[in-house]
Amino acid sequence: MLDHEDRHWWYRGRRRIVQDELAQLPVPPDARVLDAGCGSGRLLDELTVYGSVSGLDMNPDSVEVARGRGHADVQQGAVESLPWEDETFDLITSLDVIEHTADDRVSMRELRRVLAPGGRLLITVPAYKALWSSHDVFNRHYRRYDRRMMRSLAADVDLRIERMTYFNSLLLPPAAVVRWLQRPRLRSAEAAVANGNDAHRSDVELTPQWLSPTLELALRLEGAWLRGGERVIPAGLSLLAVLRR
Repeated sequence: MLDHEDRHWWYRGRRRIVQDELAQLPVPPDARVLDAGCGSGRLLDELTVYGSVSGLDMNPDSVEVARGRGHADVQQGAVESLPWEDETFDLITSLDVIEHTADDRVSMRELRRVLAPGGRLLITVPAYKALWSSHDVFNRHYRRYDRRMMRSLAADVDLRIERMTYFNSLLLPPAAVVRWLQRPRLRSAEAAVANGNDAHRSDVELTPQWLSPTLELALRLEGAWLRGGERVIPAGLSLLAVLRR
């Protein structure tokens, strides 16, 4: 991820969609903002327009890189146990994080705890259990989501969903075919991870470099479409939700 976050079409495109969604939110001036699962801190660079930013990541290398970008309040730790006091943040982002936690309700309750009353939480997660593959196994995912699961999760942790949409829809059909064809590899992937061997080629490396501008453009177009008020995308490889305390 550290190798790809600045330049790969997927991270750039997701970041654009998130920025477009954030631009529609009534964030208060000089807000306190947290990116839970901040990686290299690339999104923190964009979040500074809203106020003071903080970051959290489990990986010490990620924390070091994020601090090197000039973000002083970046902590190493797990989203299940955040090192900030109750009701600290007006805005929280958490991109493709909670699927990595054993109990997503514990994680979401902790995010709610540090969210101020009236504050917003924007999260993204991988979509559709039917797309489960060796990619999920090697990346230590516990689940993939759909709208029903997200509604249930929000209700259980006392957060109200203000907006929910899928995105990255262009690649959904070919990705579904590829992952269906790779289904026989699931058992070998699970066995490899169980034996401590999780070396693999990341899915972000599967698309050739020459195709990257087209794929990034598709996500930018999706972001432009989603800026149109109540518009949503009915299906995609990822699910985005904005929740309010």
